[in-house]
Amino acid sequence: MSTERRPEAADAPARGGRTSAAGSALEKSLRILEAVAAPGGPHRLTDVMTAAAVPKSSTFRILAALIEQGFVRTEGESRYGAGPRLRGLAALAGAEEPAGVDGILGELRRETGQTVHLALHTGETITYIRKLEADQPFRTASRVGMRMPLHTTAIGKSVLALLPPDEVRALVASAGLPRRTPKTLTTPAELEAELEAVRARGFAVDDEENEPTIRCAGAAIPGPDGRPVGGVSVTTVTFLVSRAEIEACAPALRAAARALSPLL
Repeated sequence: MSTERRPEAADAPARGGRTSAAGSALEKSLRILEAVAAPGGPHRLTDVMTAAAVPKSSTFRILAALIEQGFVRTEGESRYGAGPRLRGLAALAGAEEPAGVDGILGELRRETGQTVHLALHTGETITYIRKLEADQPFRTASRVGMRMPLHTTAIGKSVLALLPPDEVRALVASAGLPRRTPKTLTTPAELEAELEAVRARGFAVDDEENEPTIRCAGAAIPGPDGRPVGGVSVTTVTFLVSRAEIEACAPALRAAARALSPLL
């Protein structure tokens, strides 16, 4: 019987008497997430692999998958930090606390009387992580976990407005500007003009650009470095609430975004 060890086990650093060959791919992924989320980040690749006790090749492969899904983000050359979806999970863990996510979103719903969404910026899309329905005789089709385009949604446009112009151009080149309704902005010039208006007023409006009869206002949630991690919005239907009325929600919307920023 051969006693030759696999290269992965031979090269892996020890952790509590176990090599990185021990445990499933899920366990390795969770250890890598713990290492990335540890204080003092962003962390170097070598520090992540050492803390997680996972070989370099496996660490790099798992990190690539986690980056694609938005749980990890790259911050500088070979440095990794918590991504928006990981930060979102951390915020939702205390969501039901009075000063937590649900408390802030609930107050926004009470102030505006509209359905409230919280979404994270996930690459070329936003992803809804929280939804509080208004006490209205209608329900919107959105749901937690749904990914939506940046250029057609109020949250997405508010996020784009805070990104550097070259990054916006790269996102547009990669994802395109597909039409979802007759009112969708489908040219870079239209989008650029819209983002200028969003920056000037501090919030964005989706006026049937993503879905017919649906009108939203959204504000970006900046992270500690000023980059948007996501946004918050109020949503209604066009036959009940005018554009002027949804824009009147802006002060409450911006206040909610400021309150949510340290939680995310």
